[in-house]
Amino acid sequence: MKRFIDTIKNIFSIEELRTRILNTLLFITIFRLGSHIVLPGVEPDRMNFASQGLLGLLDTFLGGAFSKASIFALGIMPYISASIAIQLLTMALPYFQKMQKEGESGRKKLNQITRVLTIVVTLAQGLTYLKTTVPDEALLVSRGMFTVSSIFILIAGTMFCVWLGERITDKGVGNGISMLIMIGIVSRFPGAIIQEFSSRGSGQILIFVLEIVALYFVIMGAVMLTQAVRRVPIQYAKQVVGNRVMGGQRQYLPLKVNAAGVMPIIFAQALMFIPSLVANLFAERSDFASNVATIFANYTTWQYNLLFASLIIIFTFFYTAISVNPQQIADDMKRGGGFIPGVKPGQQTSDYISSILDRITFPGAIMLAIVAILPAVASLLGMTTEFAQFFGGTSLLIMVGVVLDTLQQIESYLLMRRYEGLMKSGRVKGRTESVAV
Repeated sequence: MKRFIDTIKNIFSIEELRTRILNTLLFITIFRLGSHIVLPGVEPDRMNFASQGLLGLLDTFLGGAFSKASIFALGIMPYISASIAIQLLTMALPYFQKMQKEGESGRKKLNQITRVLTIVVTLAQGLTYLKTTVPDEALLVSRGMFTVSSIFILIAGTMFCVWLGERITDKGVGNGISMLIMIGIVSRFPGAIIQEFSSRGSGQILIFVLEIVALYFVIMGAVMLTQAVRRVPIQYAKQVVGNRVMGGQRQYLPLKVNAAGVMPIIFAQALMFIPSLVANLFAERSDFASNVATIFANYTTWQYNLLFASLIIIFTFFYTAISVNPQQIADDMKRGGGFIPGVKPGQQTSDYISSILDRITFPGAIMLAIVAILPAVASLLGMTTEFAQFFGGTSLLIMVGVVLDTLQQIESYLLMRRYEGLMKSGRVKGRTESVAV
């Protein structure tokens, strides 16, 4: 306990770090206050929101702003969608690939394109949101006037959230966009704990304690999945520059077991509404289609979770393939004079790295699928829906990843000022930490 108190004192004794933490808290407070401001012309008590499926996941990411018809109802989700689209375009189109290689100027152009695309995505998502989520009985004004005014407000709200995220990255502790998502998720955790405790009652305190212990071990498993890497040794050839011998040291290429992060779960979750949607079209004509619609409308059925897990495994391999380029890694190593002991530089190095990726991605995909279906298992065991969502899925992985990144940033400041780190042994590793190649 004394060491914890000393660490807190050290953190706030560094002026720059103290300022960044306070700035982050200020921006987060603004974000949470905005999440409770309802769109003009809406009676929030009359909102009938279904918390299941993809819409429920979005509402969890946004801290309830989606179901409240807040001015931040779409939050930074359109920006994330636009960023993913731009990222895929940089892998597919030479124009965007060239722009990505232009350095700082290219990065600014890509950011500008992403912002413009964000406005377009917000316009499309906003119209769909207002039409499908806000019922006529919840409106205090005409539908036309409400739609026109709310579209401008939603676009402004999304762009303001993007601005807040960028300010947290520049003036705060970093990872601004991810931080806003995490805060939206964490904001619902106290209510979920209270709801679960109330549902258990005084006669099932032991069961509630066991659930908290189980949640602790699930979080530890998510941390292991996030940080697990396969270190590939790299040897650099010695070079004589003048009278000095350069290089010759051994470093490691860290290949992450879960290089895809949370993206496979997000992609799979986005597709899971399709079976139920298609089956509903034929439900009146076929009993089989009606049964399929019923099965895939319930996220706790084994058929739903089997398909969900299968999609996650497929998307994990797909996203790893497009985000990690063994050929580029091999070329960079060759240009830098590095090689893997026992493997020839060039194509053989690329094939060797690909084989390692295939071997470590499969168990990583299995673990990711298990984490994704844990909320359904928790619900089947009698936990409330709100509390069960914290036992896995995208919510848990985002929380773990952002917390690790934030702790890594804080520890970097402590070590830079020659203070003791956050841990007695080893260092805190974030999701993006890598060894120089």
